[in-house]
Amino acid sequence: MIKLKRVYDKVDEEDGLRILVERLWPRGIKKEEKKIDLWLKEIAPSNELRKWFHHDPNKWEEFKNRYYQELNNKKDIVNKLLEIIKNNKNVTFLYSTKEKNYNNAVALKEYIENYQI
Repeated sequence: MIKLKRVYDKVDEEDGLRILVERLWPRGIKKEEKKIDLWLKEIAPSNELRKWFHHDPNKWEEFKNRYYQELNNKKDIVNKLLEIIKNNKNVTFLYSTKEKNYNNAVALKEYIENYQI
């Protein structure tokens, strides 16, 4: 099961394996403090795409299309993530933005749940 959570939120036992899916390390966060088990910055959108999108809901569908194209070109890291998910009961994708509906973790979860091997 994949969950989504803001990295600044309280750590919960039910989070399971906590994976930071951001290209940039969140400000003011210590790895041990927030129990970040893995940082997969390679799975995050490119800097160009991240800056273009800037969490604008009007760009959401186009952002997802562009991000999914990037993910389609990163089969190794996507397969690594799929293997991690398969081997863990609970996985939580951590993101840093205050925007909880339009962010790369939401898009990544959707992509992974619809991924065809």
